[in-house]
Amino acid sequence: MGVPMYESKAEFFRTLGHPVRIRVLELLGEGPKAVRDLLADVEIEASSLSQQLAVLRRAGIVVSYRDGAAVMYALSGPDVAEVMAAARRFLTAMIAGQAELLDELRVAESAAVAQ
Repeated sequence: MGVPMYESKAEFFRTLGHPVRIRVLELLGEGPKAVRDLLADVEIEASSLSQQLAVLRRAGIVVSYRDGAAVMYALSGPDVAEVMAAARRFLTAMIAGQAELLDELRVAESAAVAQ
C-alpha cells in the first residue's frame, strides 16, 4: 500500500518550505538557468545553493543537465510554475484584503476621533 496522497502533498509543501528554494523556483519559472546565473540572482554561498538545488532535484521538482561546461537547471514541468503562480495570486488577494481592512479601520478611527 502506498503513501496517502495527503502525506505526499505535505512532503511536497515541506520541500517548498524554504525561501531559497522558492526564489530558485521563481527564477526557473522564467526558463532554464545556469548555476552561475542562479548564484548571482539568489546571492548565497555556492555550497548552500547546491544543497537547496539537490533537495529540489531529489524531490523531482527540478531537473539538471549539462550545456557545454555549464550545469543548467529547469523546472521538471509546467505544473511547478503553475503552483508558484497560484501561490502568488493567493498571497496577492490576501494582502489586498488586509489592505482593505486596514483602510476600513483607519476610516472608523478617524470617525471616532472626529466625534
